[in-house]
Amino acid sequence: MNKQKLTISEAQKMVDEWITTVGVRYFNELTNMAILIEEVGELARIIARKYGDQSFKKSDEKYDLADEMADVLWVLICLANQTGVDLNSAFLKNMEKKNNRDRDRHQNNKKLRE
Repeated sequence: MNKQKLTISEAQKMVDEWITTVGVRYFNELTNMAILIEEVGELARIIARKYGDQSFKKSDEKYDLADEMADVLWVLICLANQTGVDLNSAFLKNMEKKNNRDRDRHQNNKKLRE
């Protein structure tokens, strides 16, 4: 198993390099959005069967939770690259927003403390 660590920015560069050399070009944004939904569906299928009430079928044995999460991340990175989004900056900004907006909200949520 590969234990290489990389930043979000490095991942964006790796995906872009692969797309522009091996992959020829990016699929258009609408195609990638549809692929993202498809990959999220495959991830949801595994989660529903592994952690939810649905049972596994023979056809589900080929799915791997980590690989499906990586597929979702791959397509999300493609979309970020195509639309000029720096995911590293966007993530840090989003964490700041969550820390400011949701700091007390979750602490005061009695449902989370049950």
